[in-house]
Amino acid sequence: MGIVQTAVIAQEVVRYNPISTAVPFLTITPDSRHGAMGDVGAATSPDANSQYMNPSKFAFDREKWGFSLSFTPWLRQLVKDVNLAYLSGFYQLDPTQAVGASLRYFTMGQVNLTSVDKTNVGSISPGEFALDFSYSRRLSDNFSGGVSLRYIHSDLSGGFASTQTGAETFSAGNAFATDVSFYYQSRLGKEGSKNSIAAGVNFSNMGSKISYNQGTTKEFLPANMKLGTTFTTDLGDSSSFSLSIDLNKLLVPTPVNRVDASGNVISDNNSSKSVISSIFSSFTDAPGGMKEELQEVTLSLGAEYWYRKQFAVRAGYFNESQYKGNLKYFTAGVGVKLNVAAIDVSYLIPFEHNNPLANTIRFTMLFNVESFLKRKKLGPVIM
Repeated sequence: MGIVQTAVIAQEVVRYNPISTAVPFLTITPDSRHGAMGDVGAATSPDANSQYMNPSKFAFDREKWGFSLSFTPWLRQLVKDVNLAYLSGFYQLDPTQAVGASLRYFTMGQVNLTSVDKTNVGSISPGEFALDFSYSRRLSDNFSGGVSLRYIHSDLSGGFASTQTGAETFSAGNAFATDVSFYYQSRLGKEGSKNSIAAGVNFSNMGSKISYNQGTTKEFLPANMKLGTTFTTDLGDSSSFSLSIDLNKLLVPTPVNRVDASGNVISDNNSSKSVISSIFSSFTDAPGGMKEELQEVTLSLGAEYWYRKQFAVRAGYFNESQYKGNLKYFTAGVGVKLNVAAIDVSYLIPFEHNNPLANTIRFTMLFNVESFLKRKKLGPVIM
C-alpha cells in the first residue's frame, strides 16, 4: 500500500511541472495601463510604455516623443520593501522611424543574514536592473518592425562575500539579450470605417545565460514569445472601445522530471543546452507532449474604454495553467489624461485567498514632451 501511495504522489508531483528561469523580474508588466488589462500589450495602441510590450509600435505613435515613470510595490502580502521601478521613453527620428529606451530596477529590500549558529552577520539589499535601447521602423503604411538590445545586471548577494571555509563564492550576474518585434495596424472595411484591427509579436529576452558563481552553473533568461491582437471601434465624440488578447510562451526548456529508486522526484532543466537550441526545441520538448506544450501558453484578455480621450476605464484577465504555476487573476484600472501628462492606476485581484499578488497596485505617469514644449511657447501650463 505504501509503495502504491508513493507512486501516486510522485506521479502528481511530476504532473505539476512549471518552468523556472533566472531574473523573473523581466516578466513583470511594469506599467499600469497594460497591468490593468490583464498584461496584454503586443498589439495595443502605442504609448511611451511600448518599449516593454512591443517596441515596434513606436513607429506608429501619434506623438513625436514622450516618456513615462512607473512604480509597483510588489508582493505586499509577504514583504513591505520589494518594489519595481520603470522609466521608459521614445523619440521619433522622422515619420517612419523611432528610437526608445527604458530602465527597470527591481529592489528586494533588506535581507538579514545569520550564520549556522544563528549569529547575525549583517544584512544585504539585493537588486536587479535591465537597461534597454530599441530602434523601430515602418516597413509599409501598416507594418513596422523593431529590435531591442538589453543589458541585465542581477546582484542577489547584495555584495556579501562569505568567509566560511569551503563556502561557494557568489557574485553578481550579468547578461545581454535582444528583442525582435513586429506590429501591424489597419482599418476594417472601407475608408472612414470606425473599426480597426492590430496585431503584434515580440520575441523578447533572447540572449546569453546568466551565472552567479563565475560560470560554474548557468541559468536561462526568460526568453518569451508574445502574440496578440486588438480590435478597436470608435464610438463618436472622441470615445473608443478596444478588446485585446495576448498569448505568451516561454522559449526555454521544459524541466524533465524523473523518479529515482527511492521515490524522489528529480528535475533536470536542461541547462547544458545552448540558447538557440533551447528556443527552437521549446515548442516540442515537454514530457507530456502537445498537451503539456499547450499548458505552457498563458492567456491575457484586456478591454479599454476611452471617454473623449480624457478618461479611461480598463479591465483584464490573466490565466496560467494549474500545472505551470497556476497564476489566475482579474485586473482593473483607470486613467486620466491631463494637458501634458496622463496618470494611470491599476489593481490586481487574484482568484485565491492569501495570494502574495493580492492588492498589487501599479502607478504610472506619462508625459507628452511635445505638448509641453508647445504650451510653454504659448504661456504657463495649467494642469
